[in-house]
Amino acid sequence: MGVAEEQSAVVLNQEDFEELARHALRTNESLRLEFIGGKLGVKGVPDGDHGRIIAWLSRLCIQADSGWWLFADQGLRVETYRNGNARPDGALVPIDTFVGQGEWASTDGVLMVVEVTSADSDTNRRDRVDKPRAYAESEIPVYLLIDRTTCEVKVHSQPDGVRYEQVVTVPFGKTVSLPDPVGFELDTEPLKDWA
Repeated sequence: MGVAEEQSAVVLNQEDFEELARHALRTNESLRLEFIGGKLGVKGVPDGDHGRIIAWLSRLCIQADSGWWLFADQGLRVETYRNGNARPDGALVPIDTFVGQGEWASTDGVLMVVEVTSADSDTNRRDRVDKPRAYAESEIPVYLLIDRTTCEVKVHSQPDGVRYEQVVTVPFGKTVSLPDPVGFELDTEPLKDWA
């Protein structure tokens, strides 16, 4: 068996993944692991513009409802048909939703997840293919992708347990509706400065 075949034959269960993720965090704080679709992935470390986008969006979410919080990097157990762990850039929830849940929380109560693309080589597959599927399978109502590569915002909604049935795409500078349960208009003009 060749090296490529050996690597594809590795089976990782939920407990093994969580131990590996804990060890990786202890040894390298900039290393963030995810386990989606049966594949181990490494998520890029955010840059300053990435952080500014999350801060901006956090403020808007709190202004829309003071009982909400956009938690950055909260690990979520995703995918209903197989074990999976994702660490979205933001998870919008009522403030006490994650209390007592630990590093990998349930998606129950999550109103919206947010991803902001990074410059790493895995962004296309991870943020545009794997995560929308995993979040839809977990029936998270809204997935907001802020795509700094294409200078677009994609709002995924109406999960059917397999995929999002509706995807609205607008270029930076336009206003887009974040559907219920989020339910507010997002003016994307400021994103032009952080792409």
